[in-house]
This record gives sequence, structure tokens and C-alpha cells, in this order.
Amino acid sequence: MSSQKLAVPRFLGNVIWLIFGGFFFFLTLSFMGIIFCMTLIGIPFGIQIFKFACLVLCPFGYDAVPGKKFDGILSFVMNVLWLIFFGWETALGFAVTGGLLCITVIGIPFGLQYFKLVKLALFPFGLEIRRIEP
Repeated sequence: MSSQKLAVPRFLGNVIWLIFGGFFFFLTLSFMGIIFCMTLIGIPFGIQIFKFACLVLCPFGYDAVPGKKFDGILSFVMNVLWLIFFGWETALGFAVTGGLLCITVIGIPFGLQYFKLVKLALFPFGLEIRRIEP
């Protein structure tokens, strides 16, 4: 299958995603990232929230994958802190939303995008957002 045939559904999926809440979600996450980055302790968490904002802006055609540079114990500790304070609630919300969207046939592609966000919500440190090659 050629990449041009896959590009059209990705483009349409991203447009529909943005119209039905994705853009508002992006703005909310960007605002939260700015708020977190105002404190010295919150900067690493703010950067991870900006990862969410990037993926939420155009989720079709992108995925969170392990990065080339993994910081080892520091990433592990930050992931544990993230999971305790932010991650499990966020992941649960994304999983429930994805499950509800997958009830209908039309909602399945959008539900799968929420499941993609669950992975990023649980352990964002050490992950990068990359384009999925067809």
C-alpha cells in the first residue's frame, strides 16, 4: 500500500480529531505545561506535558516510542514520581475514554488514539514522539 493512500485517512483523522476536541485538548495541555514550567521543580514535568500536547495535536500517524537517549535511573525515578502523582489517573481516564469510543464502529480509530496516549500517560520519561512510517 502506498504512503499516499495512508496519508489521506491520517489527514482526515487528524482534522476530525481537532474539530471534535483535539484542539481544545492541545490548548489545555499547553497551558498546563506553561504553568508547570514556571517552577524549577516542575520543568521536567512540564516538558512531558508538552509531549502530550504534541501528540494530541496530530495523533494519527505519530506514536510514542523509546528514545535514543534513555537516562537510566533518573528517568526511572521521574517515571515513578509521574506515575504516583499524575500518571495513573491520566492513564485511567484515557483508557476509559478509549474503551467508550471503541463501542461504536466510527469511534474505534479515535479510541485507539486514546489507547496510544495511555502508554505516554504511564511512563513519559524516555519516550519520544515519532512519525509512524507506513
